[in-house]
Amino acid sequence: MAQFDETFDWVVVGSGAGSMASALLMRQAGKSVLILEKADVVGGTTCKSGGVMWIPNNRFIAEDGESDSVEAAVTYLDALQNLDGNPAPGSTPEKRRAYATQASKMIDFLIDNGIELQRGHHYWPDYYDEMPGGFKTTRTVVAKPFNLKELGPWRKKLRKGFVEVNATLSEGMQLGHMRTNPNAKKTLAKIALRTIGDKLRGRQYTTAGACLQGRLLKAALEAGVDIRTEAPVREIILDDAGKAVGVVAEPGGKAIRVGANLGILVNAGGFAHNQAMRDKYIPGSQSKWSQTPKEDTGDMHIELERLGGVLAQMDQMVGFQMTEAPGWEKEYVMPGMQSVTAKPHAILVDQTGERYMNEGGSYELFCENMLKRDREVGAIPSWAIMDQQYAEKYQVAGKWIDKKIPKAWEGTGYLHKADTLEELAQSIGVPADKLKATVERWNTFARAGKDEDFHRGEREYDKCGYVGDPFSEAKSIGTIEKAPFYSVSCVPGDVSTYGGVVTYEHSRVLRADGSVIEGLYATGVTTASPMGNVYPGAGASVGPSMTFGWLAAKHAAGLDNQIA
Repeated sequence: MAQFDETFDWVVVGSGAGSMASALLMRQAGKSVLILEKADVVGGTTCKSGGVMWIPNNRFIAEDGESDSVEAAVTYLDALQNLDGNPAPGSTPEKRRAYATQASKMIDFLIDNGIELQRGHHYWPDYYDEMPGGFKTTRTVVAKPFNLKELGPWRKKLRKGFVEVNATLSEGMQLGHMRTNPNAKKTLAKIALRTIGDKLRGRQYTTAGACLQGRLLKAALEAGVDIRTEAPVREIILDDAGKAVGVVAEPGGKAIRVGANLGILVNAGGFAHNQAMRDKYIPGSQSKWSQTPKEDTGDMHIELERLGGVLAQMDQMVGFQMTEAPGWEKEYVMPGMQSVTAKPHAILVDQTGERYMNEGGSYELFCENMLKRDREVGAIPSWAIMDQQYAEKYQVAGKWIDKKIPKAWEGTGYLHKADTLEELAQSIGVPADKLKATVERWNTFARAGKDEDFHRGEREYDKCGYVGDPFSEAKSIGTIEKAPFYSVSCVPGDVSTYGGVVTYEHSRVLRADGSVIEGLYATGVTTASPMGNVYPGAGASVGPSMTFGWLAAKHAAGLDNQIA
């Protein structure tokens, strides 16, 4: 029997939301828990995310007088598997049903344990809402804004979020349409007054992913979870029978052996910052374009494969189309592009000047299309094409450009501006005749109100505030005909990779022969996504990470393991 320096019932690698959900379940069961985090702060990729959970049939839907069901969710998830056409070993009918039945129960568990949650923005449709079982309002759940000072000294141990203000998703969505939404200025004033009041009261609010993680961290600490930062796990220990019984960690650079009586949960993120792995599995993508923390280097993917785990769906990433605006590399959150190319009066073209996708679709699919297109013709970067109508209504990389070019952009060659499409084409290096023909074809569609090539605007999602403009008459489609014309580059960034080890519905890690590695569990983007090779809606990473982390703890603790 291996000798250990310390022993806990449940040892968790990584400190994201799925880790915390599992830890809370274990502590409620009276079990000891240790969370080991590689970074010097807690929260992983979740903290830098929107903190959204895709939760079908959740309690907030019913409270709003709407209807959802497990069967509708299963129908939707099953239908999506036919879109990609490639095998997805991480997504089985059993896992999809497990998620549809258990995700809402996980949410109820968190609420019962004091985690304050609410529905996400009421108009945030599923990304394929036109498919059977698709939802046209929202299945999303988020945490309520959180006062960081409730963490006491642990406040400094929570990874920084990207929205450090007391505002809801709904309010944030309105602010992005300042020139077309008549209520935006009132909303801004409310947020400003709220912020002043919070400051006077000594409160420091955060929202989005850091808000969710902050609430989970507080609950975990109060429950007695042992959380250690700067403690990377180097090895998972198997006994002579092949059962996972502990880990080798290096807190402060000193190796220790930690035993795990009930099991080990790996929720260590993806491999976004391992360029060698990206070159192998997602050629054309770049680590420098990833929003994930720098510690996201795939260490546990490599370790789990060494132990016999099977890697699958490794070509997948949760895309985040972005633009390399001057200073982008210094930004905590890189400037996104979906809210540019999907707005009226804008399209995306490849390096031949041709449009090649619905610019309003899922960001995961958007970047996947860009990578695929680049293997056929040059498409990295692709080019957003806009006109003065766009510039008068919307921003580019968070800046207004209709009256004055941002000083930091002057002379950089980033923003291309021309009086004619021919001149714009020359500036960005695409064939003028092809670009002119593409824009003319788009204008024909826009005047008719129907995109006959890629059906942009036909989904509710295409028209929602995070993509199109629900406050305008055009919503998603508008002509590009008013000079001057503008263009900026677009590249396939990401908020995470989306492939990893194959698990079954209780999150146990599987070998190639279908047997389980006893005592070893995994969740989050360390695993092959249970959603398959598609991204069904906002929160389709965080929601499954939490649900399957929770289910892993239930199984390991010998609690109610019936999934029905």
